Amino acid sequence: MEHDHLGHAAVPNAAPLPDAPLNETGRPHDAGHVGHDKHASHSVAMFRDRFWISLALTVPTLIWGHMLESALGLHAPQFPGSQWIPPLFGALTFLYGGRPFLQGSVRELRDRLPGMMTLIALAISVAFLFSAAVTLGFPGMPLWEELATLVSIMLLGHWMEMRSVSQAQGALKELAKLLPSHAIRIRGEATEEVAIDALVVGDLVLIRPGAGIPADGVVRAGASAVNESMLTGESVPSRKGVGDKVVAGTVNGTGSLRVEVVGIGDRTALAGIMRLVAEAQSSRSSAQDLADRAAFALTIVAITVGITTLVAWLIIRRDVAFAIERMVTVLVIACPHALGLAMPLVIAISTTLGARNGLLVRKRRGLEEARNLDIVVMDKTGTLTRGEFGVVQVDVVQGLTDGQALSIAAAVEADSEHPIAQGILKGAQEHKAPKLSATDFTAIPGKGVQAVVDGKKWTVGGPALLHEHNWTLTAALQSIVDAANQRGQAVVYLADDTGPQALFVVADLIRPESADAVKRLHDLGLQVVMMTGDAKVVAEAVAAELKIDRVFAGVLPEQKAAKIEELKKSGKHVAMVGDGVNDAPALLTADVGIAIGAGTDVAVEAGDIVLVRSDPRDIARIVRLSRASYRKMVQNLWLACGYNIVAIPLAAGVLASRGIILSPAVGAVLMSLSTVVVALNAQLLRRTVI
Repeated sequence: MEHDHLGHAAVPNAAPLPDAPLNETGRPHDAGHVGHDKHASHSVAMFRDRFWISLALTVPTLIWGHMLESALGLHAPQFPGSQWIPPLFGALTFLYGGRPFLQGSVRELRDRLPGMMTLIALAISVAFLFSAAVTLGFPGMPLWEELATLVSIMLLGHWMEMRSVSQAQGALKELAKLLPSHAIRIRGEATEEVAIDALVVGDLVLIRPGAGIPADGVVRAGASAVNESMLTGESVPSRKGVGDKVVAGTVNGTGSLRVEVVGIGDRTALAGIMRLVAEAQSSRSSAQDLADRAAFALTIVAITVGITTLVAWLIIRRDVAFAIERMVTVLVIACPHALGLAMPLVIAISTTLGARNGLLVRKRRGLEEARNLDIVVMDKTGTLTRGEFGVVQVDVVQGLTDGQALSIAAAVEADSEHPIAQGILKGAQEHKAPKLSATDFTAIPGKGVQAVVDGKKWTVGGPALLHEHNWTLTAALQSIVDAANQRGQAVVYLADDTGPQALFVVADLIRPESADAVKRLHDLGLQVVMMTGDAKVVAEAVAAELKIDRVFAGVLPEQKAAKIEELKKSGKHVAMVGDGVNDAPALLTADVGIAIGAGTDVAVEAGDIVLVRSDPRDIARIVRLSRASYRKMVQNLWLACGYNIVAIPLAAGVLASRGIILSPAVGAVLMSLSTVVVALNAQLLRRTVI
């Protein structure tokens, strides 16, 4: 059936999070931060500690070196052996502070993908070897101060980079902190406070007002409003009563709940959400591939220009120290450091921003592709409609009010399991019709049901009921029936012994937010298509009400994927939105598959993005987020690469004749500054209103 849901609440037997494995309490194990590819096995703390220690080693290198003396005229106190301070401390800075770059370059060269780490390692290694040679007697000026300063600045830049990425990803890990450390478990008539890792499936826990919910569960007693904003991004609390699901990490309101535990640890919806987001943040995107290709190209250019610069200056000036300094500056300033940050930081921020707004990204490429969409295909039942019957119109003959007719019909239908009967019961509740009781309930096969309400016999049924008794309708009621039939809606009659006294137009209820969802997509320039297995008359009635552009009606489940292929062959980029198991092939076939979640259920089997709130208006938010994040990626690519057009020639010394020369340390500052600019630009994505 179309309304069969595609998710599950707890993601059973799920693997731990890639970057923050959960223990049985649902909290992350102690583990170092895992950064993006260039910093595998590195952590924020490692770069921080190495920076401060390297800085401490750099200060005496500068004080007893030649840079401050020549630039500022400062003279450091001299004592026996003081001439060895720059070589000793400079070498220690290289060996200790430069180690991460040397190790990283080995990995890059082993993978045959030279990049950021290779350039840095090459630059500091050349400076170290040349300085060591000069210290041992080779003619020239050593570069110990430049080397130490360069290593310290590079460590600072990488520390800031790792910190930015860690903060973007860490926003997700803050979700785990929402879990309380203890729970109140009910045993018989008594209660006991236990650590949440002591809970097992089947336990009954007491959730007091204002308390955090320790595990996924089902309410067995009580009623309250629960703040689920951490899950859905929706600030309005959700009403919970007996039989409703609750999610670990959400916060109870003013009521008291007794909840049966159904999911703990890494089998909770919270863990599932964190897992999906972590996987999306670590997944590849075409923009990331572009950045990697650009970084590789920039590395080759830098090495080529660096070697050319060395040879050219040796020929022009025959000053080995100056030529090596120019080459080192070229290698440093062309380092694709900012490129290494440009994409991962945008990915981390956009994915986290989506999760906080109820958009779970399973596949990064899906979110990236959403900016190119031309058509959004939406399943009808469960997506645009609620997938359940409801009363959309009530008309009565003289003597009854709408409320009275609903009360009587609901009493007669109270014991029926038929979907239309359930729709009438729901309609009575929504209209706040007084609740009545019925006796002598009797089912009339093929025609309806009958019962006695307040001493009077009433019958509720469809057209067959009228035919059996040869009842006719008034002209006014008949026109209502004709209009309903044209819209493909069902009509149910309430009759007594004399004939029909009221009629109810019953239909699959359109979600109140569906019309706005279609309008928002139109505002973004997208065409909206509805696909359904329903008859054409029913589909077109819904499409007309929602102003949908095109309708595919009478589509069998196995035909849905073919319809998506048909649209794609016309050259259009297509998204499919659905919530049913039979939508899975179409979700996978589309350029972007969007699965409608159902409450706490997370549809993870198919589709690229999950709408936790089951709100079709969020489809437009996906497109806006995709376009905004892509803009940031393009901006960051230019910010990371553009300055090299001017900086590399300056580093090579093209204006040396005019006295404009960049030292390796200045080159490192400029390179790090570009990284800071990229990081700040990515952070502006947080201000995007989706």
